[in-house]
Amino acid sequence: MHALVPLLVGLPLLGAAITLVAGRRTRLQAIVSIMMLVAVAIIATVLLVAVDAGQAIAVEVGGWQAPFGIVLYVDRLAALLVVVSSIVLLAVLLFAMGQGFADGPEETPISIFNPSYLILAAGIFTAFIAGDLFNLYVGFEILLVASYVLITLGSTESRIRTGAVYIVVSLVSSVLFLAGIAMIYGALGTVNMAHIAERMHELPQETQLVLHVLLVAAFGIKAAIFPVSFWLPDSYPTAPAPVTAVFAGLLTKVGVYALIRTETMLFVDNNINMALLIVALATLVVGVLGAVAQAELKRILSFTLVSHVGYMIFGLAIATPTALGATVYYIVHHIVVQTTLFLAVGLIERRAGSTSILKVKGLMKAAPVIAVLYFVSAVNLGGIPPFSGFIGKVALFDAAAQVGTPIMMVLIAGGVVTSLLTLYALMRAWNLAFWRDDSEPAEAESKRIAYLGGAPAAEDEHERRRIPRIMTAATTGMVVVTVALTIFAGPLYALCERIGDTLLEPVQLVSLQEGES
Repeated sequence: MHALVPLLVGLPLLGAAITLVAGRRTRLQAIVSIMMLVAVAIIATVLLVAVDAGQAIAVEVGGWQAPFGIVLYVDRLAALLVVVSSIVLLAVLLFAMGQGFADGPEETPISIFNPSYLILAAGIFTAFIAGDLFNLYVGFEILLVASYVLITLGSTESRIRTGAVYIVVSLVSSVLFLAGIAMIYGALGTVNMAHIAERMHELPQETQLVLHVLLVAAFGIKAAIFPVSFWLPDSYPTAPAPVTAVFAGLLTKVGVYALIRTETMLFVDNNINMALLIVALATLVVGVLGAVAQAELKRILSFTLVSHVGYMIFGLAIATPTALGATVYYIVHHIVVQTTLFLAVGLIERRAGSTSILKVKGLMKAAPVIAVLYFVSAVNLGGIPPFSGFIGKVALFDAAAQVGTPIMMVLIAGGVVTSLLTLYALMRAWNLAFWRDDSEPAEAESKRIAYLGGAPAAEDEHERRRIPRIMTAATTGMVVVTVALTIFAGPLYALCERIGDTLLEPVQLVSLQEGES
């Protein structure tokens, strides 16, 4: 099993090299990219089964022992997130290929997209299985370098402008993270997370707090929590549809994952949970209020993305095994559902030529399949029973109610309001884009424009385009996965509960030699 762990990163990097050399041989690039992500999904599934039945796997790369060597660490949490991420990356890749083959290189240049996409995947997987802070930093930088390329594909003015903001914000986060790593190494003489956890109690509480806040700030920017979430709603909507989908589904969750590792491993004795609860409430409320004020589908989803990160911070700040298990389940749910919604909006954009709910109408008759795909995902994100969104929210609220403090009651109320407003924003978009008839009276339309006329507009309309079957199939496949999260909620939530039970336990990174003995 140990030999499989480096392949999680090595295969996407190998695929990136092959697709880069392949140049404009798009079919070869497509085959290689699909094969690499399928292989990672299979390997990650095998590792998940192995670590769930036994113990976590730690591999010292090159045989160099910590703290000098790089340690790759796969436990239940890391393996589960790699499995989910590889499935999402594969679905979005198929969607992007359909778009690229239909439109040519104008929107998503395939020769550039595939290598960058696989490098992004390698960075995500590296971050999930990193056993030391510096390797986690390397994973962040790998995925960020690739994301700089992907977010500016097409080189339009709006993409370059928002891409520049994204780059600057990411660099600020990286500088804070690197400064935190340097300070931790200077204080403790190691960047290995298990060693840091063992030695952190040696530092004064004031020093721990400084290190703690520095890392939370760095990861908070990446996770887009309030008040450092301002960059996300403007950055994501301008990118091509598949890029926006994978960014929304995965990149903020890498930041949340880093926060989970930080809070449960490194700073157990340095508690800032009250501050995190306040941040979670602000993220929930501010994000969803932003969504309600939007008239463009991608911006609505971007603001709901911010607000639902608040649920994850809420669960993390409760800091009980039950809450952590619920948080992990909600992360899995949100990765899948948020990605699916952005893919559905990509189909709407091609069919209607716009993503503005003031301009799009009559799609129920014109595109009933898209209507179903959007509706199922929207009610799931809104928390309608029996879908996974409802299960995840109820689990979080139950964990908070078990604590029973006044702040927990306030967070539960905030979570309920956020869920209702999310459903309102998504269903309003559904009513306008799908149920509204093309022959709506001019008076009713003028009132609606007056109501939402101040909201930021979508990019300029373009011609309606044919939707390749592979794009619809990829989105449909993701909707099936969202439904599967509900159908198989029992075993999946049981796995998440086991993850929650072990996250707060002291971590012992088993060396390669010890694991084989």
